[in-house]
Amino acid sequence: MRPSQFLMASASLVVGAFLALFAAILSVNAIESFSEDAVRDALTLRGHEWAQVQSDGLQVVLSGDAPSEAMRFRALSIAGSEVDATRVIDNMTIPDAEIVAPPRFSIEVLRNNSGISMIGLIPTQSDREGLVDEVGRIAGKAEVTDLLEVADYPVPANWDTTLEFALYALKQLPRSKISMDADKVSITAVADSVEEQQEWARRLKRKAPRSILLSIDISAPRPVITPFTLRFLIDENGARFDACSAYNAIGRAKIISAATEAGLEGVTNCIIGLGVPSPDWADAAEMGINAVAALGGGSVTFSDADVTLVALDTTPQANFDRVVGELESNLPDLYSLHSVLPEPVKIDGTGQGEATPEFVATLSPEGLVQLRGRLSDEALRSAAESFARAKFGSNAVYPATRLDPNLPANWPTRVLASLEALSLVHSGVIVVQPDIVDIRGRTGDPEVASEISRLLGEKLGASENFQVNVTYEESLNPTLNLPSPEECAAGINAVLAEKKITFAPSSANIEASAADTVDKIAEIMRECADVRMEIAGYTDSQGREEMNLALSQSRAQAVLSALLSRRILTSNLSAVGYGEENPIADNGTEDGREANRRIEFRLLEGVSDDADEASDAEATPETADASTEETPAAGEATEGDAPDVTSTESSEAPAAPPYSGPEIFAPDADDPRPAPRPER
Repeated sequence: MRPSQFLMASASLVVGAFLALFAAILSVNAIESFSEDAVRDALTLRGHEWAQVQSDGLQVVLSGDAPSEAMRFRALSIAGSEVDATRVIDNMTIPDAEIVAPPRFSIEVLRNNSGISMIGLIPTQSDREGLVDEVGRIAGKAEVTDLLEVADYPVPANWDTTLEFALYALKQLPRSKISMDADKVSITAVADSVEEQQEWARRLKRKAPRSILLSIDISAPRPVITPFTLRFLIDENGARFDACSAYNAIGRAKIISAATEAGLEGVTNCIIGLGVPSPDWADAAEMGINAVAALGGGSVTFSDADVTLVALDTTPQANFDRVVGELESNLPDLYSLHSVLPEPVKIDGTGQGEATPEFVATLSPEGLVQLRGRLSDEALRSAAESFARAKFGSNAVYPATRLDPNLPANWPTRVLASLEALSLVHSGVIVVQPDIVDIRGRTGDPEVASEISRLLGEKLGASENFQVNVTYEESLNPTLNLPSPEECAAGINAVLAEKKITFAPSSANIEASAADTVDKIAEIMRECADVRMEIAGYTDSQGREEMNLALSQSRAQAVLSALLSRRILTSNLSAVGYGEENPIADNGTEDGREANRRIEFRLLEGVSDDADEASDAEATPETADASTEETPAAGEATEGDAPDVTSTESSEAPAAPPYSGPEIFAPDADDPRPAPRPER
C-alpha cells in the first residue's frame, strides 16, 4: 500500500472515531437532559418541589430534605416511573423529628345541684381514683360524671398543689365552674348574698398557693333596695351623695356623670339593685341633680317615685320658682315632686333653747346615750326611752328630757326615726326640730349614710327636710381590723401559756382562780366571733371510759357556758368531749395524767366535715398548751398548719364586772349616773 493511501486510511479512521465520540457525547448529554427534565417535571406535578434532581451520566440523583419517610418513598417511585429505577440514586435526607412537647394538662369541673362533672387531661401518674373518690365525697349523694383522659407524660410542677386548691374551692362553692392547669385556677361561681360572696372570696384568696395565678368571678344576686333611694346634695362641704341607687350599669354611669358635672369629686359608690320604680330612674335622677346644681346648692331626695327638692335658705325666690317649674315639667309622669324653700334654720343642739323646740340624742364612742330636749307627753317619753334601751343597751341610756304639749303632731315619728338612725353610727348626735332633722356622726360602714337616708326618707315622708353628715372612717371598720383565725388562736394560746384554766377534781365546775384567764380569752373572742372553733375536752385514763367521756363533754360545755356568760357570741363555737382519746403524755405518771386532763381550742375553719377526714392534733407534754391540727388536703383547710390552743381544765367563772367609765352624761355633779358599757 502506498504511503499516501495509508495516511488517507488512518486519517479516515481518526475522523470516524472522533465523530463517533462526539455523537456519543451528544447522545449522553441528550439522555441526561431528557431524564433530568422528565423526572423534575414529574416530581413538580406531584407536589414534590422540595426534591432536587441532577443527572450524572445515565444516573438520576435525587437529593433534598424529605418532609417524611413516606414523602421520600413517593419521590423515588415517581422518579422510577420516568426512568429505569436502577438509574435512580437516592441522596435524599429526612430531618430529625422534633421532640413532641407534652400536652397541656388541665381539668374543668362543673358543679350544680344535679351533680359534678369533670372533663380534661391529666397525667397517667396522677391518682385518678383518689381524685374521683374525693370529688364523690364533695358531691355527696349527687352524681359524678368522669370524662377525664390521661396521657403518659411527666406530672407538671405545682400540679398536685394546684389540684388540692381546686378541690378546696369546689367544696366551698356549690354552684361553680373551676378550670385549672398547673399554674392557674379560674373560678366562676354564684353566691346567695353579697355577704356570702365576700366570705368566699376572702377564704379562696387566703387559701390560694402563691405559686398559682388565681382568677375569681363570684356573682351575687342584686340586693332589693326598698325604698329605692337616691339623695344628692351640695352644701358648704361640696357635692356628695348620701345615698345612690341604680338598676343597671348604664344608669349608674349616667347618674355619676351628672353628679360629676355638678361638682362631685372622687369615687362614689352607687349600688345596683332591684326595686326601681320605673325604667327611666336614671333620667329622673339626672334631672334632679341638675336642678340642685342650678339652684347653687341644696338637696334632692328620691324615695321610689317621690322626689323632694330642698333649696338653700338663701336661694332667691325667682330662681327657685324657675328651677322647680322646669324640673316638675320634665320629670317622667310617674314621679311626684315636692319642693321646699326653707326658712333659715339654726340648730342649737343643746335641747334647751326656747325659740325653736329641739330633741337631741347623743351617742358617745363608748356606746353611752343621752336623751335631752323636748317630748310631747309621758307616753312618748316612755316609748323613746324604751326604744333607746332596746337599741343601745338597757344600762347605756341616760334620759334628761322635758315635756312640751305644744309640739307638732308628727314629733313622735321624727323622734323614733332619729333614734333608729343614730343606732346605725358608731358615735354621733341627732337633732330634731319641727322643720328639719339633722344627724352627724362617724361610722366604720361605708353604706351607713345611704341606709340612714333611706330610713329617714321612708319614715319622715317625702316632703320632709333632713340632713345627713356621717363620716366614714376606715379605722372604725370592724372587718378591716379583725385578726385572722390564726391570730385568734395565737392570742388564746398566749393567754393559756401565761396561766392555765383548771377544774375542780372530778367536776365540771371551773375554779375561781381561772376566772381571769377566762376573761382574757373572752376579750380575744370578742374580735374573733366569726372564727369557727371547737372547745375539745379531754381526761386522763383513770376511771371508766364512759364516765370520762361524759365528764370531758361537761367540762367543754362549761367553758362554752363561761364564755356565753361574758356575752360572747358562741354560734361559731362547739363543745365536744373526747374522754380518754388522744393522750399527749403518759397516763402512767401523775404529770402525764395532769397533761392529759385538758381543754383545747381548735380551729375548725377549713376542717373537713367528714368524720373520716378529721385529723387529731399531736403534741408533746412540753407543748400541751398549744397543739397543731393538720387539716385534710382536700377539705376546708386553712393555710399551713392550723394552731390549736390548749389549756388545762377550767371552771365556771363569774360574769365580767360592769363597765364604770367616765360620767360624761351626768347633767350635774350632784346626780352622776354612770352606765355600764353596752353590748352592741
